[in-house]
Amino acid sequence: MKFEFRFPDIGEGLDEGVIMKWLVEEGDSIKEGDSVAEVETDKVTTEIPSPRTGKVGKLMYKEGDTVNVGEVLITIEVEGTSDIEEIVESEVVEEETAGVVGEVIASSEVIPPSTEEVAFSSKPVTNKKVLATPVARKMAKDLGVDIASVVGTGPNCRVMKEDIQNAKAQESEPTPTPALAPEVAKPTPTAALPTTTVVAQENEERIPLTKIRKTISQRMTQSRFTIPHTTAMDEIDISKLVEFRKKYKDLLMEEDVKLTYLPFIIKAVIVALKKFPEFNATLDEEKEELILKYYYNIGIATDTERGLMVPVVKDADKLSIIELAKKIEEVSTRAKENKSQLHELRGGTFSVTNYGSIGGHFGIPIINYPESAILGLGRVVKKPIVKDDEIVIANILPVSLSYDHRTIDGASGSHFINLLRELLSDPDILLLRA
Repeated sequence: MKFEFRFPDIGEGLDEGVIMKWLVEEGDSIKEGDSVAEVETDKVTTEIPSPRTGKVGKLMYKEGDTVNVGEVLITIEVEGTSDIEEIVESEVVEEETAGVVGEVIASSEVIPPSTEEVAFSSKPVTNKKVLATPVARKMAKDLGVDIASVVGTGPNCRVMKEDIQNAKAQESEPTPTPALAPEVAKPTPTAALPTTTVVAQENEERIPLTKIRKTISQRMTQSRFTIPHTTAMDEIDISKLVEFRKKYKDLLMEEDVKLTYLPFIIKAVIVALKKFPEFNATLDEEKEELILKYYYNIGIATDTERGLMVPVVKDADKLSIIELAKKIEEVSTRAKENKSQLHELRGGTFSVTNYGSIGGHFGIPIINYPESAILGLGRVVKKPIVKDDEIVIANILPVSLSYDHRTIDGASGSHFINLLRELLSDPDILLLRA
């Protein structure tokens, strides 16, 4: 019998993916757990395993197509199942999907949202299958909104958080009587509007944005236009740290440990975060509360072929310098090789970006929303400085600290960098305080 394998929810908040590569062909025999496709999501590329043993029936999409959660990915010919068993299986898949992003809408037709229906409908639609995000479902339940009566504005009419908020706001407004209801202006037919086709010139090339690049674009825009950034910059003399690292670098290399400056800097950052917890926080705009986090998950901005990735070192405060060095190398390498798992890209509380590794000096890093701050690191260079009234050559580390000016004052940024200077200029003090 035919079993319809629907694209599963492979991670919280991810409701679609792009088929990068089929790993099976129609007619192939597969076992439960065998990978059937390689799919790119907003964050990672991952393989999708088959939930059944059988023969591949039909591949429902071509490579490069976008598939939404809950849509049929492939069909599988399963031996030994009756019609009743097939129906039960389909219902189970749909029910599992409903628990994550809502029940699957049977029709593939996208119906444009109608504000008139929301405002004047007197009866909720019954027996309607609703496609909705988990946040929207919970919000509807908390606010007492009938989610079945809400027209979604998301992909495939999926009900979003904003739709629930709008529906609740409209419920609070007095319902106008038909006699006094204002006339709703009819939208101008799109066919009447002039259309412009942009054609690439002979010396131009148009490259479609990848899923990852679209997500990076959205996240950077969200951060820049949501958080009022301010950036403090300074230079830190790390000459003693350079000597300290040089002393142990070769020794640790024999133990296959790549000792860079980053583990020391992260240790110093954690000391500073504990003293200034507003830098390790998230602003809850709806409740107007600042959420201070007393755990330290440090995101490491990593340049990959697919774009900027930020794998997270969890509980970095509990790791030694050597353990941090190993973990940083591990998560960065996995990101570059496109092997990061979703859990490795989530849960960050503060981020560090090392543009100095590719020769940069100063920069203005953009905060990894919804975090409150990010530290940018420039290239360590030798410069003449005045020390004890004498000109000496020092190893200088440029730093740039961007932070959320809604919750962090300018003076706090200076205090944070001053503490970093104290710790990084003397490794003994750093190790004592870390």
